[in-house]
Amino acid sequence: MHLLLSFDIEEFDTPNEYGKSLSFEEQMIPSIQGTKQILALLTQKQIKATFFCTVRFAQYAPDLINEMVNAGHEVASHGISHSTFTLTDLADSKQALELITQHPVYGFRMARMMKIAPNEIEKAGYHYDSSLNPTFLPGRYNHYFQPRTIFRNENLWQIPASVTPYLRIPLFWLSLHNMPVKLYIKLLTKTLQHDGYAVIYFHPWEFVDLHQAKFGLPHYICTHSGDPFTSRLATVIDQAKTQNCVFMTFTEYIAKHQPIQ
Repeated sequence: MHLLLSFDIEEFDTPNEYGKSLSFEEQMIPSIQGTKQILALLTQKQIKATFFCTVRFAQYAPDLINEMVNAGHEVASHGISHSTFTLTDLADSKQALELITQHPVYGFRMARMMKIAPNEIEKAGYHYDSSLNPTFLPGRYNHYFQPRTIFRNENLWQIPASVTPYLRIPLFWLSLHNMPVKLYIKLLTKTLQHDGYAVIYFHPWEFVDLHQAKFGLPHYICTHSGDPFTSRLATVIDQAKTQNCVFMTFTEYIAKHQPIQ
């Protein structure tokens, strides 16, 4: 079984959705702190992951990006900015990240997992897209009947975020915040056993205490944030290891299906 752990490394603009107004510098502070927490955890556990990174973050913190690359993690594109998008951002973000990392950028994930035409992603030179959450969440996603496992869209690999096989319960960041850890691990294990792999994703700012008035976030986002969330993810990783689960980057996983040229 393979676990594809991923992190959307971006500006912390979530408070803006709840009526707050944080400057760019204020948005970057929790994202930088959280990314350092993530890298320390991955180093401690000796596992690799994929980081979907905005260009704004990468340009602000190139040393952290280099640390990711030097540790063997994959850097993929999360666009230019987390708050704005135009189609030219697809190719422009790929080029900018390759310049910073000095490595090819193969993958893309749209901010907030919003819908984007696969042919546009392919035209920009990507090999895979991971912008699909195949579940139904009111006001956010309505993809319940979309494919729930990896598939090909012409020449583009589509790597959806994992949901459970039958009820399509999402295994994303909010689930680990709000479910009992044992329940989350049980659902993840069932998915791994059924599909042979799982894709789960988080954000750096979740690893910082979000119970601050200036953020104005609802309880379901703040709960277990900061050190408790680091502990929760560590427990998930340890449990996966006991099941001989192999941690891989997205590019390593799809290379098992078809080598990237």
